[in-house]
Amino acid sequence: MTKIFKKTSGNGSLCLYLGRRDFVDHVDKVDSVDGVLKIDPSDLNGRKVWVQLACAFRYGKDDLDVIGVSFRKDIWIKRIQMYPFEGTKPPNTPMQEALLKKAGDQGHPFTFDIPVHLPCSVSLQPAPEDAGKPCGVDYEVKAYIANEADSIDEKIEKKDTCRLIIRKIQYAPNEITAGPKADLNKQFITADKPIHLEASMEKEVYYHGDPISIKVKVNNETSKVVKKVKISVYQITDVVIYSADKYHKCVLNEEFGDQINANSTFEKEYSVTPLLANNREKLGLALDGKLKDEDTNLASSTILQPDMDKQIQGVIVSYKIKATLMMGGGLLGSLTSSDITVELPLILMSPKPAGLISASNRFYSQ
Repeated sequence: MTKIFKKTSGNGSLCLYLGRRDFVDHVDKVDSVDGVLKIDPSDLNGRKVWVQLACAFRYGKDDLDVIGVSFRKDIWIKRIQMYPFEGTKPPNTPMQEALLKKAGDQGHPFTFDIPVHLPCSVSLQPAPEDAGKPCGVDYEVKAYIANEADSIDEKIEKKDTCRLIIRKIQYAPNEITAGPKADLNKQFITADKPIHLEASMEKEVYYHGDPISIKVKVNNETSKVVKKVKISVYQITDVVIYSADKYHKCVLNEEFGDQINANSTFEKEYSVTPLLANNREKLGLALDGKLKDEDTNLASSTILQPDMDKQIQGVIVSYKIKATLMMGGGLLGSLTSSDITVELPLILMSPKPAGLISASNRFYSQ
């Protein structure tokens, strides 16, 4: 094992160990969260110890919660009583065996199974001056000392807790299907014949940071001239858990000086690469769940199964590409020379690391 993630409570009684912080959603199952909790019972004074895994949507800072308004909504939560232990223990995983060697005799293994319908980790890009945890969906493993597992009358001291943020992530499927195609015939008032625009992509899914190829075909049967071709990529973030907010943010906008003359045909493949590095200033842009001091990328597309409740997802992210013919001006202005645009859906995801075998190659988009 190359790295162990460890967090100790302020009083020193609890120490949380995880062998990894990324857990993969394979569509029909999710990696189990397997860890170890080291417990020193000498200072418990009759209290008990729990460990919990919570998926929550955060839409404000904890320090703003001063008037009884919650800025965190739990989507799913599960608790295990660790001391005194209650229930039945599953067999230890190889990861837990390795962690127990670090924790020693006071180590207690725990395992959480995450349901497949829960959302993946996603955060909304904060302003540069913002501190604390960003808004979005996160997963947190927390161990704590208390008299009851969850009592509104019991205040749990910060020194009696330790916590680690983890991520639930999805990778692109092994089998990539054919890409989308869109076309449009545009008839101008002053022209007898139309102009035809067709745009297509060779595959359905692209990886973060890889160039995206868009093939553009034009049959211009009019007397008008196309001055430029513009390719734009938009991220659509649908915040569904507390309101009907939907944000459209342009993450790439490139113009190409290809002129398409009257009564001519045109065909060209354009390559564009939307990157977070070029969008750092956009407040509220959806990003893949971020761990402290680690960089991330634009949020991966949300993959929804047909029977999945969208409300539970918290944040749904999708992308679209616009291919636009920018027309030259005419005597009657925009009435006779309006731009021509077609849209293509885009799925952006991370590639599966070498050696990781997916439990399923099937996936669904919204």
